[in-house]
Amino acid sequence: MPGQVVLVLQGGGALGSFQAGVYQALHESGIEPDWVIGTSIGAINASIIAGNARENRLAHLRDFWERMAQHPAQPFSMGFAGFNETLAYWSAVAEGIPGFFRPNPLAHFGGAYPLGVEQAGFYSTAPLQATLTELVDFELISRCEPRLTVGAAHVLTSQMRYFDNRETELSAKHVMASCALPPAFPAVRIDGQLYWDGGVLSNTPTEAVFDDIPRVSSLIFAVHLWNPAGVEPATMGEVLNRYKDVQYSSRLASRITRQQEAHRLRHVID
Repeated sequence: MPGQVVLVLQGGGALGSFQAGVYQALHESGIEPDWVIGTSIGAINASIIAGNARENRLAHLRDFWERMAQHPAQPFSMGFAGFNETLAYWSAVAEGIPGFFRPNPLAHFGGAYPLGVEQAGFYSTAPLQATLTELVDFELISRCEPRLTVGAAHVLTSQMRYFDNRETELSAKHVMASCALPPAFPAVRIDGQLYWDGGVLSNTPTEAVFDDIPRVSSLIFAVHLWNPAGVEPATMGEVLNRYKDVQYSSRLASRITRQQEAHRLRHVID
C-alpha cells in the first residue's frame, strides 16, 4: 500500500457495528491498518482491533457487537412495523445494556442533586470497563503494532485531547473517556483531568493524521456513519434523524480542502 494505512472510526452508537463490517472487508482483502484512530464507539472498535492479534480481531469484534444486541424475549409485532425495534430501544433506555451501561437511579433525583463529577450521568459505564478488560489486551496495545489513538474532549477547557499509545500507556479508562457522551454517561478522570466523548468536539478525528509530525504519506480509510446530505424532514422522526446527521456528520471534506491549501502554500514557500 502507498504509505501508512490509517483507519479512522467515527462515533455513532449502535451505527458503529457497521465499522466492524468495514474492518472485516479490509481484513479479507489483506489490508491491515498501521494506525487506528477512533472516537466514541469508534474508540471501542479501534481498541478491539489494536488490542488483539490479527487472527482474533474479527472474532472479538463480533463478540462485542453480539453482546450489545437487544433481543425481545418473545418477539411480536402487534401489527406495527418496527415494533420489536422500538421495544428493544425502550428496553435499553430503561434497563441499560449488559456489558456496556446500567441505569443510575440517583440521576433522577433532580438537576441539583449532588452526584459528584464522576457519577453525573443517567447511566454508569462500569460494565463497559469489565467488557474492555475481557476483550482487549492493553499490554499488546502498548507495543504500538498497530498504533492506536483515541480522542476525548477536556471538560474544563473544551479542547480535544488525543491519547496515543506511542506517548501514553493506554487503558480501558482512555477508551471509556472517548465514549463518555453526556448527559447519558459521566465524565472519566484521567491523570486528574475530566474528559467527555470526543465526538462532542470532533466526531471524525482525521486531524490527528493531518497534524501528525513528521508528516507521512498515508492512505486513510474514514468510515462515515452519518449522512452529510439528506432530504427535507417531514416527520418528527425524520427531524430527529436529520438533526443527528447534521450534528455528527463528517467535516472531512472541508478539512481536506484546508490541507490542500496548506500543502500548496508549503510548495510556494519552498
